[in-house]
Amino acid sequence: MKRLLLTAVLCYLLVPPAIASAHPLGNFTINRFARVEIAGDRLYVRYVIDMAEIPTLQHVPVRISGLRVTVDGRPTMLRVTKTALAHPPGAAGLRTTRFQAILAGPVVETGARVAVDDRNYADRIGWKEIVFGAETRSVSDELRAYPKDLLSSPLDVARASAELRPSHDGPPTLLAGKALAAPDRIADSGFASLVGRRHLSALMILGSLALAVFWGAAHALSPGHGKTIVSAYLIGSRGTPWQAALLGLITTATHTAGVFALGGVTLLLSQWIVPDRLYPWLDLSAGLLVVGVGAAVLVGRARHARAHRHGHGHHHHHHAHEQRSLLAVGISGGLLPCPSALVVLLAAISLHRVAFGMLLVVAFSVGLAVTITAVGLVAVLATSAFGRLDGRGRLLRVLPALSALVIVLAGVAMVARALPKVSM
Repeated sequence: MKRLLLTAVLCYLLVPPAIASAHPLGNFTINRFARVEIAGDRLYVRYVIDMAEIPTLQHVPVRISGLRVTVDGRPTMLRVTKTALAHPPGAAGLRTTRFQAILAGPVVETGARVAVDDRNYADRIGWKEIVFGAETRSVSDELRAYPKDLLSSPLDVARASAELRPSHDGPPTLLAGKALAAPDRIADSGFASLVGRRHLSALMILGSLALAVFWGAAHALSPGHGKTIVSAYLIGSRGTPWQAALLGLITTATHTAGVFALGGVTLLLSQWIVPDRLYPWLDLSAGLLVVGVGAAVLVGRARHARAHRHGHGHHHHHHAHEQRSLLAVGISGGLLPCPSALVVLLAAISLHRVAFGMLLVVAFSVGLAVTITAVGLVAVLATSAFGRLDGRGRLLRVLPALSALVIVLAGVAMVARALPKVSM
């Protein structure tokens, strides 16, 4: 019975979760929406841009000149009749941008084929939606409520066409008032709210840091974050509790450095580097690093096993090799900075609370590490208990190879997920 239980624990730790989608990049997005309709006999477009916290902080200008509309294949001139610009407060007390415009086109006397090609912000990630007709439902409620499951794979419709006819509708109007709250673009905004608290007493700071550790730990429990890789590594190398703690430490350091570095890029180099373009590259690097670690561990363990059979003393070399892979495993776990941690840092800078923001990010990373260390410890204890129960040690002989294989597969899955999103 005990053996069955332990086998179940080891399987749970080694089987990768349904490979998690990369982080929702909610706070980076520039989202656009167009509703094309014929009111009376005139063509109208209601166009909406929803800019998240980070582009707003970077002062990305609002532009709509990239919207091309053709009627029966002929390009049309669109005249701006009304516009509205608002800055609803978003995560961590940062502002967002919401721009609306009503554009009037030509008179359309009978039915016509209307085609839309939206080239605005083509290089930025975000939700792109086009609907035809005054009554057609918008999936995102015109960029006011994004479906949660679609945050990681946003709707991407930049071109569309439809047959439209004259109607008895009045011209479209702008939305006002309540309708202009910032939409919730990111799944875990509890952490982000800590930085914007009004009064900071010593007690409040300590409470916020404790909460940040909690959010970090909870965030690490969400899929991704290399928990499978850490467990596989420790199970295969018959790791010690000390190694589990070391992995947690390396992950904390990497994650913290990653958030600071990306924060710097966002604020200082945004003219040349768009930070959301870096995420897929980081994803890809983490994946390649993991594949490399898995392959190195596999080769190292095969050599070690062969040397062991022939009774040669390669122990010292093997040990140094394992330490190097331990470092790489830790780095790959912390390489993808969590967007909400980045938002907290940027918000802290814009609120002139840099030290507090940095402390919050470190606390968040510590929380992340606590979870990873805990997962590692479970793996270490389960392996050693299993070793005691596994009389002839047959299973323990295959564990190193099996776990190295799991690391390679997890890395391959990460690379496969990142490749389509990487753009030159």
